[in-house]
Amino acid sequence: MARVYNFSAGPAILPEEVLREAAEEMLDYRGSGMSVMEMSHRSSTYQTIIDEAQQDLRDLMGIPDNYKVLFMQGGASQQFAMVPMNLMRNRVADYIITGVWAKKACEEAKKYGTTNVIASSADQTFSYIPDCSDLPVSDNADYVYICENNTIYGTKFKKLPNTKGKPLVSDVSSCFLSEPVNVADYGILYGGVQKNIGPAGVVIAVIREDLIREDVLPGTPTMLTYKTHADNGSMYNTPPAYGIYICGKVFKWLKNQGGLEAIKRHNEAKAKLLYDFLDNSRLFKGTVRKEDRSLMNVPFVIGDQQMEAKFIKESTSAGLTNLKGHRSVGGMRASIYNAMPLAGVQALVDFMEEFEKNNG
Repeated sequence: MARVYNFSAGPAILPEEVLREAAEEMLDYRGSGMSVMEMSHRSSTYQTIIDEAQQDLRDLMGIPDNYKVLFMQGGASQQFAMVPMNLMRNRVADYIITGVWAKKACEEAKKYGTTNVIASSADQTFSYIPDCSDLPVSDNADYVYICENNTIYGTKFKKLPNTKGKPLVSDVSSCFLSEPVNVADYGILYGGVQKNIGPAGVVIAVIREDLIREDVLPGTPTMLTYKTHADNGSMYNTPPAYGIYICGKVFKWLKNQGGLEAIKRHNEAKAKLLYDFLDNSRLFKGTVRKEDRSLMNVPFVIGDQQMEAKFIKESTSAGLTNLKGHRSVGGMRASIYNAMPLAGVQALVDFMEEFEKNNG
């Protein structure tokens, strides 16, 4: 069977050449006589894999020397607790709520201290990013928290909030490595890799060193302390070794594409193609305020549930898979991450034009 165009929000599409290379190395990684999947994480061969992955990520993002790169498990959802456990020394944090995941992070942090919602777009079903240029940041806040790209609702912060000197913590799961960022603008940025970088099971955190401290909240488990992972080079225990290996291959693939500037242009071209169609369609409609649209996740609706079900069924049969919207909002969603080729988005637009012609 031919490969489909996979528009899943995560686990999501990976570069085909990365998958082929991993397949070639599955039984024998570079003369080791074994797969990376069965290799000791304490071996020199694996140490080289994780060291190269970290260096390639540093190169891609321009990560300053005073930031640590941590490869961990538990996904982004575990960070909802790790962040307050490690940072909430005053037991106060400010949250900007732009979707389900920021809301869940805020609820988790309430277990450890006071959380203040200083901006929200809940009033319009999270279809926009609120103005964050002059927020009522709490004087004693330990950090300000955002989810930078909202996978379910398809919004993206185009300008980071003014945190008035407080560390910014950002969940970048859905926009990780989709465009250049200035790492120094963040205290912590982290993301689950299963959307734009690798297979499910790895979370990468980039953390400013002054935020990695021993004086975490009482009762914080050893495994949920950033210092544990930082002091041990992400190898305190057995890491998600194979997942990190695939991430490393994706980092090299990104370098070969020309880095983050080049991948941003690629992503902008794909997004423009789809958004331009939606803006001119009689049948389909985008759901996000134009200036806040994500390059990665594009939700759209027809407004008729039966017609939407027909579209999802027929598009799946045509090899355009996982276009059903998140169960909490319905409609459709095309996730067009780095590895989605322009041809995939063109195939989707062509199918939507044909569907509109037959059903509009």
